[in-house]
Amino acid sequence: MKHVAQTLKLLLLVASFLSAGAIAQEADFEKGKEINLTCAGCHGADGQGGKRGEYPRIAGQRAAYLEEQLRSFRSRRRPNIPMVPYTEERELPEEDIKAISAYLASIKLSTKPPTFKGDEDALTRLLAMEKVMIIPRAEGNVDNGKQHYQEHCANCHAKDGMGRSDFAMLVGQYTNYLKRQMDAYRKKERPHDEDRPGGILDRFSEQDLQDMLAYLSSIQPQD
Repeated sequence: MKHVAQTLKLLLLVASFLSAGAIAQEADFEKGKEINLTCAGCHGADGQGGKRGEYPRIAGQRAAYLEEQLRSFRSRRRPNIPMVPYTEERELPEEDIKAISAYLASIKLSTKPPTFKGDEDALTRLLAMEKVMIIPRAEGNVDNGKQHYQEHCANCHAKDGMGRSDFAMLVGQYTNYLKRQMDAYRKKERPHDEDRPGGILDRFSEQDLQDMLAYLSSIQPQD
């Protein structure tokens, strides 16, 4: 009986820890959702990005990557004037960085247009379509892009472009935004993961970069 009582006590203790963890996770989720109200002004209510790629998609992005970028904005290691007011340490402490990153990472954007009943107004239809993540196929040599991507980029960004650890998910991102970031790396305006200026992107021609973008836009997952 003593053994049974000890076992029950242990199970209750484990259950209490799990319950506390679930409550804390829910609180963090709600905090992230609240913080996202500020982000939505540029990145959209569901993190889908804005103005056809002027502001990137951040929904579904890897949480570790989002955390790293927010810290880089806050420390000014990654210069970005529009982000300055939102990433001052007093405005975005570490717990908020983790909360908003986890919340955004949890959002799954559909790639399938919604079904309308027919009585929706134009604004309702427009807002619904803005939440659909359909990236048009980019021009370029997909085979050449695949070869370069799989040989030089897949080790960090994964073979399917979904990213690993704190390396970004690339598929489903606006093509023009990815191209701007490639250019920023090559111009030394944004630090890459390597010490040499521009990182690994320096070895590619402009056509190679375009071909990789064409490849990435060809492998985005579909619902």
